[in-house]
Amino acid sequence: MQEKTNISSFSPRVEIKLSWLGIAITLLASTLVIFDVGGIMIEDLSAGAWTGLFSHLALAFIILFLIYGGLVYQISRLSHLKRLWSHRPSSREQLETIYDKPAPSLTFLIPSYKEERSVVFMTMMSAALQEHPNRRIALLIDDPPFPGSDTDAVDLYRIRTLATEIQSLLDQPNNRFQRELRSFQRRKTDAAVVLREELDHLANLYEDAADWINGHTKGYQPDNQAEHVYLFKILHEYRVLHLQRARELRDCDKPNIQRIEREYNRLATLFDVKISCFERKRYENLSHEPNKAMNLNSYIGLMGKCFRERAEGAKTFLEETPTEDATLKIPAADYLITLDADSVLLPDYALRLVEIMEQPGNASIAVAQTPYSAFPDPACTLERIAGATTDIQYIIHQGFTGHASTYWVGANALIRRKALEDIAEQDTERGYPIQRYIQDRTVIEDTESSIDLVDRGWSLLNYPERLAYSATPPDFGSLLIQRRRWANGGLIILPKLLRYLARSTSGRSKLMEGFFRIHYLASIAAVNIGLLVLLAIPFTDAINSVWLPLTALPYFWLYRRDLRHLGYKGGDIVRVYALNLLLIPVNLGGVIKSVQQAILRTKVPFVRTPKIDGRTAAPAFYILLEYLLVAHWLIGAGVDIFNDRWAHGLFAAGNAALLFYAVYRFIGLRESREDISIAYQQYQRRRVPVATTRASEATSQ
Repeated sequence: MQEKTNISSFSPRVEIKLSWLGIAITLLASTLVIFDVGGIMIEDLSAGAWTGLFSHLALAFIILFLIYGGLVYQISRLSHLKRLWSHRPSSREQLETIYDKPAPSLTFLIPSYKEERSVVFMTMMSAALQEHPNRRIALLIDDPPFPGSDTDAVDLYRIRTLATEIQSLLDQPNNRFQRELRSFQRRKTDAAVVLREELDHLANLYEDAADWINGHTKGYQPDNQAEHVYLFKILHEYRVLHLQRARELRDCDKPNIQRIEREYNRLATLFDVKISCFERKRYENLSHEPNKAMNLNSYIGLMGKCFRERAEGAKTFLEETPTEDATLKIPAADYLITLDADSVLLPDYALRLVEIMEQPGNASIAVAQTPYSAFPDPACTLERIAGATTDIQYIIHQGFTGHASTYWVGANALIRRKALEDIAEQDTERGYPIQRYIQDRTVIEDTESSIDLVDRGWSLLNYPERLAYSATPPDFGSLLIQRRRWANGGLIILPKLLRYLARSTSGRSKLMEGFFRIHYLASIAAVNIGLLVLLAIPFTDAINSVWLPLTALPYFWLYRRDLRHLGYKGGDIVRVYALNLLLIPVNLGGVIKSVQQAILRTKVPFVRTPKIDGRTAAPAFYILLEYLLVAHWLIGAGVDIFNDRWAHGLFAAGNAALLFYAVYRFIGLRESREDISIAYQQYQRRRVPVATTRASEATSQ
């Protein structure tokens, strides 16, 4: 299985030096380009050539924004490497001191909307097997509580029974280890502890835990890369850790009662987790907004309270009540881990992140996370290349933390409950009071909440290890839905960010924070519009600065190095570029939705990324746009070459060729025809009732 870092060829010290070199070359080349373009604009101004001046200004702005993006990548890469170089993870000895005292309470929140049962099962198991005492799991089911079809009813039933099934699965080993802890405590009270015998017995118990894992995985044949990661990076690794601990205990030549007591406490928590499910849409007085944020908000608002159900006709209400009358008790928690239903966590995720949050001096950290990695070695090219862009984003987000510019990325995150209370807002929905902890104005709810948190003095942290994996869409139809959702909302949040930055007086550090945060929100709109303009409008000979290609060369060179270090091929950088061209209409679709939302002041419904066995059809509109762009760029290239604008002509022709390659490899010619045909048939079916109605009206007249 592909590893996410090719350690044999990776040296942070060397890469830091190369990053500095890339930044220096980019800055030097950019300065020379500015002099060239500035000279052209001075000539335009002197000659009164206002049309030329404004066109050159527009092109200069686009070029500078693209250079800006390259610098953001290179500087964040440098910051990531420095953090990686200085990172000293806590030892197991330090981490396991959590078993010596009462641990902070932790609740996993897993929002689920029409997810595949097998996918949710892996996610819940990865949470259930986390190394943290005092933990709970709540599966937040957001499917309609009264399904409209037999298929939906069966699927909902199977999701509803997951909590009970996993709880029953874990109760067997948990009950055994709880009894062992109580037996040890009695022996300790009776002064009947024999240290050497206890060590040998503990070793046997760890081997039993490993055997339980082995029995759970016996005969398990992974069908995809998500299941492969679940089997080998979670279950298999968990089993190996237990066997290693058993050997350590047998080899221990200086046993002590403190170590033995810690091991019994740890064993007693390995499978000790309380699992439940909750459906907010069953209750009339909870939010029914169709998005993940309000699914989370609804449950968070109930935590630490007791309730009973009250029926009024066909409607059910949830009302707070004294403990003795309650039929539903939702415990409070010091920390929350939000986890998408298609993500999995490595076993020490919670242990390491909670330890960071609990350290002295870290009380102001609101969110700690490890940006997720793509599941390695996917079967199809599109999933592999889209996964490569996800893994590159991991580097960028890690670099953001080095400049206090971290954004909460909602696939997984450890959140301090106190911080959420600090940014909570009271509101009403359908006449009922609701509490909003996580903003839902946009479908990138975690991004806006990041600004709310830093504005209140909280900080966010990306932990510099890969501890989480999440699914990448396997086809263009599902990737389109995901990336269009990601592109929606940045422009809406940007004014809030600018207001936060304007209120700050902390100088250089705040400038660097703004440098990264502004690009993160504005880049999708600016870069995609900028590329379209550059490809649509021919350069004049004057603006073809010989230094312009050099401004981009370090970015692509370092990007290629990072792909190779991540286990991808060097040539994949061409495929990544082709994929980004393919996503231009998709990204702009999300941007346009942002503008529409800002003007109409309406919310865009959250559209989940489909996770189905077959292929997700893409909207015909987007398919046709891809072919239209290929034709437009090819025709433009021909016109440019005919008019001796060779530089722009070759630029347009090269991008057209890469876009066609992306259509061929990532969508497919046959699949394109199928999706267009499906859309046409649907259009025809919609027209038939209209035509029939009109004919009927004509006959009656």
